[in-house]
Amino acid sequence: MREEEVILVTPEDQVIGTMPKLEAHEKAELHRAFSVFVLNERGETLLQQRAAHKYHSPLLWTNTCCSHQRLGETNVEAGRRRLMEEMGFETDLRELFSFIYMAPFDNGLTEHELDHVLLGYFSGSPDINPEEVAAWKWMGLDEIRRDLADFPEKYTAWFRIIFNRFYDHIRKNEDKAS
Repeated sequence: MREEEVILVTPEDQVIGTMPKLEAHEKAELHRAFSVFVLNERGETLLQQRAAHKYHSPLLWTNTCCSHQRLGETNVEAGRRRLMEEMGFETDLRELFSFIYMAPFDNGLTEHELDHVLLGYFSGSPDINPEEVAAWKWMGLDEIRRDLADFPEKYTAWFRIIFNRFYDHIRKNEDKAS
């Protein structure tokens, strides 16, 4: 099986090429990524615990799903694809914002991503893919915020970076739309 490639980009999100995913993480090359957050009717966020065999961040809690776009795929198309692959359900998604972050890992790999944050709504139970996800749970935004402050080691590096931006965006914008 051919290794998945990531899309290398400039800080302005202009495509400059592709690279095998592992190589991009070894070299800390800036690449396009997405992070999906799904909320239910109570405003809780669906979190996943990464599978135990993942090559980085195994068994850590994180947002609903995340991954990398494929060439020719929009951010929303990529998010919907991966949501089905990891969590086993479909929902409409929309892009909230994007930003660049860098997060080195203990194993020598580094995430250096231009991350597109996507939002969707779903109130059922996911049908998780055990190759990707060990467990799932719904948590309120304020509950997550407190848990992140008290136990940051339980969460992925990117989730610790993204969550406050997501929280602030939801508090400022989604409450007005409700």
